Amino acid sequence: MERTMQEQPKLTDAVLTVEGRVAVLTLNRDDVRNELTGTRLVDDIEQTVAWINRDESIAALVLTGAGRAFSSGGNIKHMFNREGSFGGDVYEVQKRYREGIQRIPLALDRLDVPSIAAINGPAIGAGFDLACMCDVRIASTQATMAESFINVGIIPGDGGGWLLQRLVGYQRAAELTFSGRLIGADEAKQLGIVLEVVEAPELMGRALGMAKTFGSKPPQALRLTKRLMKAARRMELGDFLEHCAVFQGMCHNTADHIEAVASMMEKRLPQFRGA
Repeated sequence: MERTMQEQPKLTDAVLTVEGRVAVLTLNRDDVRNELTGTRLVDDIEQTVAWINRDESIAALVLTGAGRAFSSGGNIKHMFNREGSFGGDVYEVQKRYREGIQRIPLALDRLDVPSIAAINGPAIGAGFDLACMCDVRIASTQATMAESFINVGIIPGDGGGWLLQRLVGYQRAAELTFSGRLIGADEAKQLGIVLEVVEAPELMGRALGMAKTFGSKPPQALRLTKRLMKAARRMELGDFLEHCAVFQGMCHNTADHIEAVASMMEKRLPQFRGA
């Protein structure tokens, strides 16, 4: 039967909209260039992921920023004044990281649907890592990126050291992280960090188009495929194949599988019901 949409979460510093089966989360703190540590964006991202995982009418997530930046990462003024997320002794700082910004990679790792980062402008430090947490990245020609933690005398405390080398390999990740240098959208594409680079006016249209393509697939198989892709990063081949066998058994027993095969044989568009 048709899945009904659940009530959307009430967000503070981000805007959540839905286009068909695609959720669009826009970081909406242009006044601070969508920084993550001095806003409520951590809460907003975590709540959005939890809502999507409960609401089977949603098939993909597009994440972008409003205004000048995708995200500037951490609040530099707070760092300088040793306040907010960056104040206190060693125990207090590590506690704030664990209870604060580190909730973002854990949340996005739990996301059951494909995610696309539409990088509209600078993605710096934790903002760059936020983009790397998504499954696919599409960048505007105006986008710039940097794994810039070393430039302010800290390490990537949000998981960037884990994420980036899985995208580009250890050697290139090491160079980017040890130098903290700024790269443009074209170099990011050359390095394999972003999939595509488009002109700024075309960014959201391209991201939504890709997300809607993902969302046109059988809903249950799409979510199971996302879970498999994540599991493959931490499992040995034999264990992974066992996992695949179980998920495949689930897929073969869905009405959408029969509908997909029937529509191919009958040369018509499928009508998936998420069942």
